Amino acid sequence: MTRVSHGARLLGLFLVCAIAQAAQANCPPKGFDRAALQKLKGSAFEVADDAQRQQLALALLPCLSDPDPILRDGIAFEAYYTWMRARALDLTTRRQLLDTLSSWLQSSRVPTRSDSEGFQKPFAALVLSEVARTDRIEPWLTDAQRGQLVDTATHYVSTITDYRGFEPKEGWRHGVAHGADLLMQLAINPAVDRPSVDRLLKAVATQVAPPGGHSYIEGESGRLARPVLIAAQRGLYTADEWRDWIIKVASPAPLASWDVAFTSREGLAKRHNVHAFLSVLYVNARESSDQNIQALIPGLQAALKTVP
Repeated sequence: MTRVSHGARLLGLFLVCAIAQAAQANCPPKGFDRAALQKLKGSAFEVADDAQRQQLALALLPCLSDPDPILRDGIAFEAYYTWMRARALDLTTRRQLLDTLSSWLQSSRVPTRSDSEGFQKPFAALVLSEVARTDRIEPWLTDAQRGQLVDTATHYVSTITDYRGFEPKEGWRHGVAHGADLLMQLAINPAVDRPSVDRLLKAVATQVAPPGGHSYIEGESGRLARPVLIAAQRGLYTADEWRDWIIKVASPAPLASWDVAFTSREGLAKRHNVHAFLSVLYVNARESSDQNIQALIPGLQAALKTVP
């Protein structure tokens, strides 16, 4: 048996207490500073003591809304990504992450700070996509819980109005792309049934061409295409059903026609976004050898002919 020194025991006790207190603190967690978190990142977020790792995972939650992109994206998100991909967070921790992150997306209020800076919800969605992935890899949610996660994801994506992507000093928000990642992880899960996938696709459709004249330039169209391609791969829809869905997505409404799009910046943005989305789907479908994904092609060809 390895003999543990009195000093090592005290250090371990200090870390446990510091991390437990940090769960209710801001970012960086109490007992840590930016340098300590960067050192942790340098060790690939290795925390040998399981209990300390679970506590730190909860303590890092406030960092998802921190205005510092290094803390928010480079440390907090990467830590969650690393731990969940390594199956290093236990069920209790994942359930707490699920509950907390879902509450952030479901409510107009946020528990840790004002969301006027717009970071918390996009990064809640991004981490929640990793939580959803763990259920796909090894199911642990009940059908009711999985259905609630579909509710949360579709509500969030359908209600996004902040289209800020990357800012040089502030880093990423990218709500549409992060929300699409969550939809994708749900769409790929065989335990998510067709009625739920219907709702995921409906949420995608709401953001293909958002109102207000915003043009996607940061990969949003490609990210929105992913859950559609995944849904197609599952073989849940016929080519005719895909054609109907795609034609609706490609509608110029509320414009009277696509010709009208060339008379306003809002119209031009809509045309740009719809064409980009359809093009991403078409290229992927044409390049795929999967017959289920190829079922998208007739509808995409018809729709692309209507968008000048």
